Amino acid sequence: MKVRRLWLEGKPAGFWMRFVALGIDWQVLSLLLVPVGIISAIAIPLTMAAGSRAAAMAVVITLVLFLAAALVVYSVWMHGKWGQTLGKMALGMQVVKVDGTPLGYGGAFLRWLGSILSGLILMIGYIMAGLRSDKRALHDLIAGSRVTYIR
Repeated sequence: MKVRRLWLEGKPAGFWMRFVALGIDWQVLSLLLVPVGIISAIAIPLTMAAGSRAAAMAVVITLVLFLAAALVVYSVWMHGKWGQTLGKMALGMQVVKVDGTPLGYGGAFLRWLGSILSGLILMIGYIMAGLRSDKRALHDLIAGSRVTYIR
């Protein structure tokens, strides 16, 4: 049975709820680390044993690029298609444009770029969500988005 929180619908999602949703997303994404770790544990020693440091570095670079691409695709695809990641779905939150319309893939990509900037400046961009009355972080301001409760 789903409990509807009607008093929350449309209200901005706060810093701590967004933080928990991000934690859920990181747990989901960490599932990618298991197969990547297994591949790394097998491929890197084999290439090193063959005497090819360049091949071992190529394996490492390929795996790092794969993980980076997975992070981008997960965030942009989930936000662009549904306006939610799995963490936000679990907690009843959605990302929309400031006017309430769907974010779309372009907005989701812009929001992802903004989240990188938020992290590069000592997480200040993320902390903004806890300090602003509208609960928008730097990446929300850049993309013209907001995170609201939907249930």
